[in-house]
Amino acid sequence: MSSRKPWPRRLATGTVALLCAGLIQAVPQTATAAPTRYEAESAAYTAGSTVDSNYAGYSGTGFVNTPNTVGSYLEFTVNAPSAGTATLALRYGNGTTADRPADLAVNGTVVKAGHSFPSTTTWDAWTTTSTTVPVTAGTNRIRLTATAAGGLANIDYAELESVTAATDYQAEDATIAQGTVATNHTGYTGSGFVDYTNVTGSSVEFTVGAASAGSASLALRYANGTTADRPMDISVNGTVVASGVSFPPTTNWDTWATKTVNANLTAGSNKIRATATTAGGGPNLDRLTVGAAADTQAPSRPGRPSCSAITENGLTLAWGASTDNVGVTAYDLYEHGNKIGETAGDATSKDLTGLSPDTTYNLTVIARDAAGNASPASPVVDCTTKPSTDTTPPTTPGTLTAADVTANSVDLSWGAATDDRAVTAYDVRSGTTVYKTVTSGTSTTLTGLACDSPYALTVVARDAAGNVSQPSNTVNFTTKACATDGGVPSSIATLSTGWTIPWGTYWMPDGQSALITERDDFRVWKITKSGTRTQVGTVPNAVTTNGEGGLLGVAVDPKWDTDHYVYFMHTASEGNRVVRMTYNGTALTDYKVLLQGIKKNRYHNGGRLAFGPDGYLYVSTGEAQTPDLAQDKNSLNGKILRMTTDGKAAPGNPFGNYVYSYGHRNPQGLAFDRSGRLWEAEFGNSSKDELNLIKPGANYGWPTCEGNCSVLGMTNPKATWNVSEASPSGIAIVRNVVYMASLRGERLWRIPINGDNESVGTPTAYYVGTYGRLRTVTKVPGADQLWLSTTNCDNNGGAADGSDKIFRVTIS
Repeated sequence: MSSRKPWPRRLATGTVALLCAGLIQAVPQTATAAPTRYEAESAAYTAGSTVDSNYAGYSGTGFVNTPNTVGSYLEFTVNAPSAGTATLALRYGNGTTADRPADLAVNGTVVKAGHSFPSTTTWDAWTTTSTTVPVTAGTNRIRLTATAAGGLANIDYAELESVTAATDYQAEDATIAQGTVATNHTGYTGSGFVDYTNVTGSSVEFTVGAASAGSASLALRYANGTTADRPMDISVNGTVVASGVSFPPTTNWDTWATKTVNANLTAGSNKIRATATTAGGGPNLDRLTVGAAADTQAPSRPGRPSCSAITENGLTLAWGASTDNVGVTAYDLYEHGNKIGETAGDATSKDLTGLSPDTTYNLTVIARDAAGNASPASPVVDCTTKPSTDTTPPTTPGTLTAADVTANSVDLSWGAATDDRAVTAYDVRSGTTVYKTVTSGTSTTLTGLACDSPYALTVVARDAAGNVSQPSNTVNFTTKACATDGGVPSSIATLSTGWTIPWGTYWMPDGQSALITERDDFRVWKITKSGTRTQVGTVPNAVTTNGEGGLLGVAVDPKWDTDHYVYFMHTASEGNRVVRMTYNGTALTDYKVLLQGIKKNRYHNGGRLAFGPDGYLYVSTGEAQTPDLAQDKNSLNGKILRMTTDGKAAPGNPFGNYVYSYGHRNPQGLAFDRSGRLWEAEFGNSSKDELNLIKPGANYGWPTCEGNCSVLGMTNPKATWNVSEASPSGIAIVRNVVYMASLRGERLWRIPINGDNESVGTPTAYYVGTYGRLRTVTKVPGADQLWLSTTNCDNNGGAADGSDKIFRVTIS
């Protein structure tokens, strides 16, 4: 199961002193004075806020407690010695169990949406989160605005440190080849901008200086009012350091954007040239800003964790320290991929509380630096809490009744149970299968039921020790008749056995057989409609991550009859790859890498492949446990990618690169409906899993939002589920109905699409708890049938190798 919590990311503030262009401009210097502290109690804050001192450990005379509402804010007025990039450290306390994210604005502009302020366990526990922000010389206003109903965390102070100056070089002062200086559009800086001549080879060359050799960032401010990308080669001293750099459309010629690359400069004078590579020429170019290079080096892997001081509801987790070229700022702690805590970078242990008695926890640690670079996950440690001394179960719940039965739901109510300590939850069950857990009250509406089906339900009470009461009386009812539109699953039969984590399934164009990948042993199989299977090879260079990585998606070229190409996504030594192999119907050969640079981690690797009606390959990628990558349109992670069969970005992509949509956490389901629209299923964090209708260029919110989102510019899902009911993987569409396989939820969801509208009907569930963790669902060509595979052989399912199965489901 995937981890479910975000963390902050910022650019590093390395020190590269830079000389200016020519011989008369002074050398900019980096401020190295001690950080300046700004106490929250001296800041401006929203009405209803209070300056409190009722928790220990604060700095100054108190801390600010804002109202628990969306929009509550705190604004610091800070001073910067020069314009540039500054490190901003915010000390806070959050005694709740939920993140309290905030938008971070500088001088009225949001520079960091949904900056994370995760739980600090108690209100007396203070921690610091750091990020980088752009500042102007002199006074700056830095405002935090709450984006969730819980409001802001308690804020103690802000510190501004390490202001790194940058140097601007105006394009109109540079050497121009086949271009003119223009002023006919607004928003430029300096005295004008360069309008490239619309030919290949037009260029602008800047002369810049560096006090010493080293890496620097080169930020080119540009406008592109066309609908096509205008790529350029960037060279330093005659050597191309970045070829075909994308300069995608900016809506109109008055809208400016920035494209940044890192490059090594020599000490003294350097020639930096931006050269157009297509007949459209370059974009309009305003200026070049040379500054400190971004930190792209991840921390080393943390040492093997260990557990001590184990009690029935807590333990101390310790691990070996990571190293980093700049510095480790935090460690994030995961249980089966779910983030359960974090520490500051100077701490290598953490007390974990609120655990369940007599329960095994599968724990790993990931280090991160101030730039948001995440390390590989540490080795895994399994730690089991002690049995509880509380052995008394709650009493049996009172009479269970059912009312208002529909085709898909029922209203349930029951009498309260009692316990010698406390009842913590009620489980609504059919036999031993839990349909729903209720943590507040003694009634619920149970949704997602299959139509025209009999149910026999009971309720049990649980306490914190895991003691379970005797079941209540059984209520029996039959849901009402099914709607006929789209059909419903009517039968299921075992097609094939003996599998170990079958992950991807893709049908051959003849519709008579399919290819199936196995995640952890990298094998590829051909399986016929009757269930006969034959191994056709393995995928070279694939590795596991001891989590969710390995050999993942597979897709067969629509032109396979002539080119015999098959595509795979797999984890490799350096990250995740999209590769192509030749399959002649019997064996796989000719391994070729099409796309690299997709970051990997133990969890959140995405991996689904699908060909669209347009003939292009669509690829789902996870954010590699680095949530801010999902919002970075220049990153391949946390995205749906769209590419050609020879590995290039598909023409017409919204940002001129591989990215088709962004803001995804860990997308694993892709399917096209009868109208050619792309649907996607996605793991949520801690509250909501999602079904999304994907549109080019749309932002699906992660990590700012999870589930429905009120933030301007972010796209809401079409359906959501509690994470215990879904954890979706593959999806398929049959007769305009989405079928979604669920891992943790152990059920197959049926979600009807409302005609050709952009909405869906009521989701209903089938096979709840019957077959375990369901991974991939695929439409059978030429039939109203599905193939459905399990993933019970992984560390979440715990079954022996070879225990997974593939089922055939008939829709009628």
